[in-house]
Amino acid sequence: MTQGAYVAKESETVLVRSEGEVKLRVPIHHLGGIVCFGQVSLSPYLMGFCAERGVAISFLTEHGRFLARVQGPVSGNVLLRREQYRRADDEQGTLSLARTTVTAKVTNARIFLQRAARDGPGDSESGRVLGASRQVTALLGEIIRATDTDSVRGLEGASARVYFSVLDCMIGQQKEDFFFHERSRRPPLDNMNALLSFIYTLVLHDVESALETVGLDPAVGFLHRDRPGRPGLALDLLEEFRVPLADRLALSLVNLRQISGSGFRKLETGGVVMDDDTRKAVLVAFQKRKQEEIEHPFLREKTTVGLLPFLQALLLARFLRGELDAYPPMIWK
Repeated sequence: MTQGAYVAKESETVLVRSEGEVKLRVPIHHLGGIVCFGQVSLSPYLMGFCAERGVAISFLTEHGRFLARVQGPVSGNVLLRREQYRRADDEQGTLSLARTTVTAKVTNARIFLQRAARDGPGDSESGRVLGASRQVTALLGEIIRATDTDSVRGLEGASARVYFSVLDCMIGQQKEDFFFHERSRRPPLDNMNALLSFIYTLVLHDVESALETVGLDPAVGFLHRDRPGRPGLALDLLEEFRVPLADRLALSLVNLRQISGSGFRKLETGGVVMDDDTRKAVLVAFQKRKQEEIEHPFLREKTTVGLLPFLQALLLARFLRGELDAYPPMIWK
């Protein structure tokens, strides 16, 4: 994140230099990816080294808007991707996976809302959150019964509107600086939206890398329609992680006062961005969250939160290859 930094290769390690000094030295096998914010340069030798070792490199603006990725040769055999494309072109195959994705997303939202209502102070806001959880539960039943993909997409949008309508109720501290009225993107128009967008970008980087690692094409999804430059499948898989990983982290940072409103500023265009210290605080919290242990609900094995995108990508690949009867999405208890 240091503007003007230069990242290079030295033997089996990655070096970060700034103002003529080595600020960081990390063995390549400790890295899952490199994310560069703003004016950060990388040597061609390092890019080739990362490509060989499967370490994805992402370039973002200083304020977190995605620019480009550097990825090595596509892994996995061509048969897996051909099956992915066939399934994406088949309405029933698309419907099945889109419905599974949205069911997981809405189930995770319902669990989160129910917990927030239960742990709340019992005032009118807790009542609103409980009411939203009931609406989401009703929509979940409609999603399960949906018979076409467009209906699934519409119900996903309806559930998202219900969920976001009470997100402000779960902000318990710093209400003057952190509030949520509606979701805004490109650019985010308030502090909370800026925080959410930044964390979503970080999770998306990990999801794209996971899909590339197992040999799937991040661009061809099932819930998200194909669009040039849009990683449809990565956005599909991201839906399983939005509420339990990104939203929970954002709310924790605000409610525990680990960040403050002074770390955000509004641009002339109306968009809101974070300063360097705030971005660093978010990154540190994100990395700590990824190191936490969890039992995978399908595999029944202990793993870290940071490995979940890879495990879900692997399970999706196994389903597409016919090794599993159905894709088991990530439901967070």
